[in-house]
Amino acid sequence: MRENYLTVKGYGESEIVISKSRFLTYIERVETEEDAISFIDRIKKIHHNATHNCSAYIIGEHDHIQKANDDGEPSGTAGVPMLEVLKKQGLKDTVVVVTRYFGGIKLGGGGLIRAYGKATTEGLLAAQVVERKLHHFMNIAIDYTWLGKVENEIRGSSYTLEEIRYLEGVEIIVSVLKEEEEKFRNWVTEMTNGQSTISFENAQFIEFVVK
Repeated sequence: MRENYLTVKGYGESEIVISKSRFLTYIERVETEEDAISFIDRIKKIHHNATHNCSAYIIGEHDHIQKANDDGEPSGTAGVPMLEVLKKQGLKDTVVVVTRYFGGIKLGGGGLIRAYGKATTEGLLAAQVVERKLHHFMNIAIDYTWLGKVENEIRGSSYTLEEIRYLEGVEIIVSVLKEEEEKFRNWVTEMTNGQSTISFENAQFIEFVVK
């Protein structure tokens, strides 16, 4: 299972005009090729009268699914530069469609490559790039006499206090980066003089917007 990776936060769209041609960009996070194809088809139906609906997507933990479609533009001038932007930014599980309404002025091969690359970059800004980091949610079981100290120490640390459960004893749920679990266990054990029970609850991805 992958631990940390970049993708888009979710749906985003943008528009730029280059030499009177309109370039409309649509981006979405997808986890399967079927989802990517469905998204592309949906945009194509919306803009069925557009000059071109070019697309690219990259999917999978090891980027094993990569596709680019020029949709009538000269070969290699649309889908490929769009895919290259996704790869250059290190994104996974992302699909992009750039719809072009021709404005009457030809851009040439280099101009098209730059235009579709720029349109994709603008779309990513709208969708927002996030880093998904795998966290382990840890359960600290302690006596109530330790609650004040442990809570204060956690809130002042780099770890995130997710929940406090007031039961017969206290259970404090803390999210910790997977690679920091052992360090966290040692820290809590030392803090509580060994008077705590630390257990793993589950693993979840937490997202951070990349500026």
